[in-house]
Amino acid sequence: MALAPVVEAVLQTAVAGVMAGTLYGLMACGVGLIFGVMRVVNFAQGEFLMLGMYGAVFTAALLAPLGWFGVTTGAYLAVLLTGPPVFVLGLLIHRVVLSRATGLRAAGSEGEGHYAQMILTLGISLILQNLALAWFTAVPRQNRTPISDSAWSVEPIPGMDAAVFINQGQAVSCLVAVALVAAIYLAFSRTPLGKSLRAAADNPVAATYVGIRVERAHRIAFGFGVAITAVAGGLVAIYYPFQPYVGVQFLIIMYAAVVLGGLGSILGAFWGGMIIGVVQQISALFMPIELQSAAIFIVLVVTLFVKPDGIFGTNVDRV
Repeated sequence: MALAPVVEAVLQTAVAGVMAGTLYGLMACGVGLIFGVMRVVNFAQGEFLMLGMYGAVFTAALLAPLGWFGVTTGAYLAVLLTGPPVFVLGLLIHRVVLSRATGLRAAGSEGEGHYAQMILTLGISLILQNLALAWFTAVPRQNRTPISDSAWSVEPIPGMDAAVFINQGQAVSCLVAVALVAAIYLAFSRTPLGKSLRAAADNPVAATYVGIRVERAHRIAFGFGVAITAVAGGLVAIYYPFQPYVGVQFLIIMYAAVVLGGLGSILGAFWGGMIIGVVQQISALFMPIELQSAAIFIVLVVTLFVKPDGIFGTNVDRV
């Protein structure tokens, strides 16, 4: 058996796993922020990912006639411009809907408001799904750029005929994702805003005594959480076709990444997403593609047996 094809397959799968995992990690950072601060399981997170995809496509279409940017630069700029509108939408949804069943208002209620939170976020998910289906139809779309279907060919091992192909659109999206994760971590671990969010998460009652408005902190966390995931969706749309139901297939991956990395830890969520991406791709070498999700949950279950708080999680660290 020739060694080169085996090495090529393993390296190609590993590279694909790292690139997929980087985007999963950015998605999971949004989930980790919301859960870490609010302790809310947001079933609509996948739909905010979908909104980021559509937002990036239509924003890029609006920027294109201006001619100020190239197609590729305009597409990535459109991804970043999608974040603020989704952030505002998140603030509005929290203010009108979720604030009634979260924070201090839910303290002392049965289940601490978690039953109502699950039903509310599931309802938001269904509403956003069906609105997107009505407005955009089920026709798959993609934010195509000149680099979306282009690839670099790399021969990582000198003297061996083993080439690895790297999709340029996915690679650039990964670099942007890494930069965003670093910025998010620094913003929420080193700034006064981040400290106030952690205080509101650790002890809401004590936080109110030092002048922190807990409901406002939760609203900001929810807004940032959905905006981060929406931006991740826009980055995925550069190389991946999507339709209104795309959020469902990513929702389980996002929450699996958060649990695997450690609940309440942004860096843990990122590395959890990275691990899931690698496991998902590596498993395709020796398992049918239909069982990739099974491989993810096998790793998740084994990890939780060994470390119930997740790989990077503790009982007190939230960022």
